[in-house]
Amino acid sequence: MPTLPPSIRWEHGELYLLDQTRLPLETVIERQDTLEQVWDSIKRLKVRGAPAIGIAGAYGLVVGLKGKMDLPTADFLAELERQAAYLDSARPTAVNLRWALTRLVRLAQTMADAAAPQILSALEREAIQIHDEDRRLCRAIGSHGLPLIQPGMGVLTHCNAGALATSELGTALAPLYLAHDRGLEFRVYADETRPLLQGARLTSWELQQSGLDVTLICDNMAAHLMSQGLIDLVIVGTDRVAANGDVANKIGTLSVAIAAHYFGIPFYVACPYSTIDFDTPDGKAIVIEERGNAEVTEFGDRRTAPAGIAVRNPAFDVTPHTLVTGLITDQGILRPPYVETLRQHHAPVPL
Repeated sequence: MPTLPPSIRWEHGELYLLDQTRLPLETVIERQDTLEQVWDSIKRLKVRGAPAIGIAGAYGLVVGLKGKMDLPTADFLAELERQAAYLDSARPTAVNLRWALTRLVRLAQTMADAAAPQILSALEREAIQIHDEDRRLCRAIGSHGLPLIQPGMGVLTHCNAGALATSELGTALAPLYLAHDRGLEFRVYADETRPLLQGARLTSWELQQSGLDVTLICDNMAAHLMSQGLIDLVIVGTDRVAANGDVANKIGTLSVAIAAHYFGIPFYVACPYSTIDFDTPDGKAIVIEERGNAEVTEFGDRRTAPAGIAVRNPAFDVTPHTLVTGLITDQGILRPPYVETLRQHHAPVPL
């Protein structure tokens, strides 16, 4: 099991986030005192991973509303909606953030006859429930994905969809943690995941800390290792699953999926139900976050590109459902056709 500090901690009504931009060299935990600080932590990837930013957003809304309890209920609800919209603007691609914030807003709207302090208490309980629910979802994903891991396998993952990106076991890494806990011997290959190196800084670190056999590779080495027969399985996470099964994940995932398809290697995507977006018909409708130039033109604090160079820095790409072998969800492994299996197992219900 992961032996790491939690990425998110809610303690005595206060929110603490592990600053993942400082890993693996430093372990820094920051108390979040304002709405703006939580927004900044999400935007700057101090907290990251679709499930984790949903949880952080829910708690962040509670943090932001603590100083508004003297407002009349109507004004409090208006402030709640304003703050939720503000937090949602931090990162547009991962649907979990909007999902969690919408869940809290809708709960508050059912309490229009209550006073602000009562509404805030209910919101805090709901945020805690979202956090606890994510732990259960991660365990379920791990259990359903566990049979995919066989002794002697080489398993490739891209970016970080482990304990640091969620509340506990992760999504893509949950089956690996459970397999390791059962004594299975296998090797994990972690893509470095340029430009922010979530695979190098986070995935390789958390797997190494937890005792798994992990090998770090550059992103452009994955296809070569596949050609050498070293990769038997690919498991990645996702920030949004469209209604047709297209998946948005960290930039570079599409390249891995294409290579896996070419070499006949199963490509699985692990996701909780909160990542499935039935309002998005396909991958073309997913908004892809563009980030700053410095992430590409600098490595660490050193400039590595010519001044004034044009830069594109999409944080995510979309892998079409035709390249996805299966979706590992809390309800089991879903197979094509995803339009049918997603609705059968994860039909949207009113929040």
